[in-house]
Amino acid sequence: MKTLERLIENTILASRWILVVFYFGLSAALLIYSLSFIKKLIETAAKVMTFGEAEAVLAMLGLIDAALVGSLIVMVMISGYENFVSRFDQADESKLSWLGKLDAGTLKVKVASTIVAISSIHLLQVFLNAAQYENSKIMWLTIMHMVFVFSAVFLGLLDRIMTGQKKPAESDRHI
Repeated sequence: MKTLERLIENTILASRWILVVFYFGLSAALLIYSLSFIKKLIETAAKVMTFGEAEAVLAMLGLIDAALVGSLIVMVMISGYENFVSRFDQADESKLSWLGKLDAGTLKVKVASTIVAISSIHLLQVFLNAAQYENSKIMWLTIMHMVFVFSAVFLGLLDRIMTGQKKPAESDRHI
């Protein structure tokens, strides 16, 4: 019976390596998205002299938006691998000291914060082009953005509550 239990536990534990497929997929998605970013950057550079101020701001916001999406992908890949698969062996403390500091709760808060930032940029782009949108669409985009904001705040509060509950238990272990 113990052998069967050990086999089941080892199989379940080893199955975490299946997640690597997803992280490689995200890495490929990041490469594809970076090509899209380069295309957008070249198009912006080619038209920069013909842009008005609002168009230049919109173009820069589009590039910032793309950078945030890329950062989000990297954040999910690295912290997901660190939290669920394995620690990075080559993580030099002085260069990559931030590795391993994103637990699942903190990652959720950072992802939600990044989504709020992306939504803010998109909403700002809409406001700068408000004449092209119906008022009802602007209202719904604003409502969706506020839902993202409230969700991020709620996740942040939950994370703070959970880390506040963990600290006394951790300090009890050292006694």
